[in-house]
Amino acid sequence: MIMVMGATGNVGQPLVRALAAAGEEVTAVSRRVTEVPAGVLARQGDLAEPSTLSFEGVSAVFLMVPGDFRGPLEPVLERARAAGVTRVVLLSSQGVGTGRHPAVFEDAVRASGLKWTVLRPAGFASNAFQWAESVRTRREVAAPFAGVALPVIDPEDIAAVAAAALLDAAHEGKTYVLTGPAPVTPRDQAAAIGEAVGEPVRFVAQTREEARSVLLGFMPPHVADATLDILGTPTPEEQRVSPDVERVLGRRPKPFAEWAARFAGTFK
Repeated sequence: MIMVMGATGNVGQPLVRALAAAGEEVTAVSRRVTEVPAGVLARQGDLAEPSTLSFEGVSAVFLMVPGDFRGPLEPVLERARAAGVTRVVLLSSQGVGTGRHPAVFEDAVRASGLKWTVLRPAGFASNAFQWAESVRTRREVAAPFAGVALPVIDPEDIAAVAAAALLDAAHEGKTYVLTGPAPVTPRDQAAAIGEAVGEPVRFVAQTREEARSVLLGFMPPHVADATLDILGTPTPEEQRVSPDVERVLGRRPKPFAEWAARFAGTFK
């Protein structure tokens, strides 16, 4: 059986579907139990409370650490290993490789004694959901750094790589950097959303401080500042298109425009 942590998220949901479609037994774990595909077991659990996590009968775990998690990961990994789990796939961040984010969770996984794969995705295409209301009500996207391009990735591609890593031992001990097929700017993203909804979407340039005030509504200050640093002054590595999605899946990653078309109804 494969356990998917964070099963209600933008990566967790398509991962659960992909594993179920592959005929795997899947346990979907989240802080609140929601609807899951037929045959999938839904359980409530929280990384911050390891006692809420039951690894009985589980052989592999997809581990997504929520942004507000502050505790050590070792108790969870020890509990998993004691129950017979042999493999873990960690959803990390490209920022670990570029020095933006700490490596503490990756270090814990590598030292756990479990077979591991680490995924380091770039920014998610689904971060554009933050513009859904303004697009629906005003046909408008407001964002900073209008001309700075980053290779954002479709969460379904992250899920597809995660499924491959969970199902194939060839990916053990590997760290994959996951990006989209080309860098896109916030202005490009607004245009793609406009194409998806069939009406022009106006782009409104924000200052860094204006954007920071918005981010502080749901992020602590240090996370907001790190996010803005990546968006505004990315390193060459953060702007580079990685070949890892294509290496693992045998196809190119999906472009932002395809993600926008798939979720056009959210923006209409």
